[in-house]
Amino acid sequence: MPDAAVPVPLEVYRFAPGVDAAPTYRRYDLALTPHTPVLTALLKVRAELDPTLALRYSCRSAICGSCAMRINGKSRLACETPVGPELERHGRVVVEPMANQPVLRDLVVDQAPFWQEYERIEPHLKLDPRHPMPEGRPNPMTPAEVERFHDTPRCIACAACYSACPAVAADPAFPGPMALAKLYRFVVDPRDAARQDRLVRIQTEGLWLCLRCHLCTEACPKDVRPSERIRDLKEMAIAAQGPTEPGSRHAVGFASNVRERGTLQEAKLVRQTFGVLGMLPQVPQGIRIWRKKPEVTRRPGPIEGLDELERIYAAFEPKDGR
Repeated sequence: MPDAAVPVPLEVYRFAPGVDAAPTYRRYDLALTPHTPVLTALLKVRAELDPTLALRYSCRSAICGSCAMRINGKSRLACETPVGPELERHGRVVVEPMANQPVLRDLVVDQAPFWQEYERIEPHLKLDPRHPMPEGRPNPMTPAEVERFHDTPRCIACAACYSACPAVAADPAFPGPMALAKLYRFVVDPRDAARQDRLVRIQTEGLWLCLRCHLCTEACPKDVRPSERIRDLKEMAIAAQGPTEPGSRHAVGFASNVRERGTLQEAKLVRQTFGVLGMLPQVPQGIRIWRKKPEVTRRPGPIEGLDELERIYAAFEPKDGR
């Protein structure tokens, strides 16, 4: 027996830049079965209640990624998000356009910033011109080499991760989770001849602006796990060039700092991150912190069980150059 229809209050963001003074939310009351996708509900609104509603969609099968939007504050695909669980958790279904991209109208956003970052990482193989592939012959890969891609080829470029990312909101220099996951895919491709150049460039082109919040991985509908691939890129970038700028120096300094005494030496970490000269602009803030927390300048004693911590560090050190 099919599920019985239930009342669903659907609150939809409405805004036409240049026409409306400010965004509004319009409520539509529908009777839907709990398993009805949010996208189906929106199409019902447009077909039966309000033909002026603007939204973007295509396959309705979680393949194209066109219907990404925010549903009760979470970036996700509307075609695979049923109304029932949303109603149970929140008592209503609020639908808004994706964040970090300008609204064109209602639920449709301008994805130019998202695609510009994608193009900037040059998402294509760069073959070595000194060793061209024989014409008409494939360039095979081993199963182990393919496995290194993890699930990055599954990305459908829906931009849900970009919408969910607070680093994108905070700093336009951050490329976004999808672009970095795609970059990882080419960095680990053994056929690509630009691995070193890619890793060197990304160090100064936003890699270390990632906030490590993992919201991109939570938002991804295809389990690409962008935050894990960003972590891998950071490790590979340091291995390729060493810590060359504040983000990588902070990461390396943090690890060595804690390893030394088992606890964080905050004043030392600032020096490791910025260097002596780089610390000068931080002096006013440092004084304010010291006044409220004078212990930051004291060198802490070693913790008990420091030998156990050393064994943990040693276990995770690269073996055989890996």
